[in-house]
Amino acid sequence: MNTLKELYAYRQMVFSLVKKELRGRYKGSVLGFLWTFLNPLLQLAVYALVFSFLLGSDIPKYYLHLFVALVPWIFFSSSLTGGSVSVIASKDMVKKIYFPREVLPISYVTSAFVNMLLCFLVIFAVMLIGGTVPPEGEHFHWEALLYLPIIMLVEYLLSLGGALLTSGLTVYFRDLEHILGILTMAWMYLTPVLYAPTLVENQLAAHGMSNLYWLYWVNPMTPITVAYRDILYYGQVPHIRTLLSAVILGLLVLVLGYWAFRRLQKGFAEEL
Repeated sequence: MNTLKELYAYRQMVFSLVKKELRGRYKGSVLGFLWTFLNPLLQLAVYALVFSFLLGSDIPKYYLHLFVALVPWIFFSSSLTGGSVSVIASKDMVKKIYFPREVLPISYVTSAFVNMLLCFLVIFAVMLIGGTVPPEGEHFHWEALLYLPIIMLVEYLLSLGGALLTSGLTVYFRDLEHILGILTMAWMYLTPVLYAPTLVENQLAAHGMSNLYWLYWVNPMTPITVAYRDILYYGQVPHIRTLLSAVILGLLVLVLGYWAFRRLQKGFAEEL
């Protein structure tokens, strides 16, 4: 509770750092702010080309199926990789002045979250132009959109927990910054971003390992990705099991990240 009060007292510092991060993200580039939209669109084009045309995916409107999962994934992965160096990047501040060190990863994750919200404008435009793909016999349930802020908040808390954990560890183990780039790439393929989770279920069943399918849902990004796709691709209210899994796993990662950060921050000044 004291930490929350302290963070609230330093809210202006968080706002200032978020503004600084957003303004400096593409500073000096020719296209500048447009990269906020171009970056996910270019990634979408590459993956859609490979999986839809070259590998022949039979998923209807694969571009939308991919896009509604890719944008949240970019937010999560950037929170882990970019957030991991948030403390090191501000080492002069950490050594010279007092402030809650949690401000640094919070500011980075919040700026990445704002960036994701802007990208959702493109998602909504694609939905309006191309339409969605409700299950057979169903129609788009507009009330499903009411669940979108909930799943966004859950992903924010999950990403914040991951950033707290990685930013604290990277101060002591600098190679983690580079390892995370490989880890998040592998993690994406273990998450139903490029494919539907039924693909994994069917493959496990084909090899007589259906009893291991629950392990796939231990991945905290699996229920979050499924929930995004339920809402924006199928236009359906996410299953209660999906929502509960997302909330529980997200909060667990947040608690773990906060606990680790609080213990690790005691030696930040010496290590930096």
